[in-house]
Amino acid sequence: MMKMLSVDRFEGNYVICEDSEKKFFAIEKAEAPAGIAEGDILRITDDGAIEIDREETARRKKSVAARQQRVWED
Repeated sequence: MMKMLSVDRFEGNYVICEDSEKKFFAIEKAEAPAGIAEGDILRITDDGAIEIDREETARRKKSVAARQQRVWED
């Protein structure tokens, strides 16, 4: 089963990620995809490959921006 993680922050040599159940995971930066950034959505395949899901990252960032806009409009 593929796992999806959201990049929360960077701490030293680790990328701290969160899953949909609010559990945190540390991935070594050396094992993370190049160009990774806070807010990116990572896909971890059954064989352990880690990829940035650019489509899901863009969708979530757009959703967050829309929510922030609604807050400022109220």
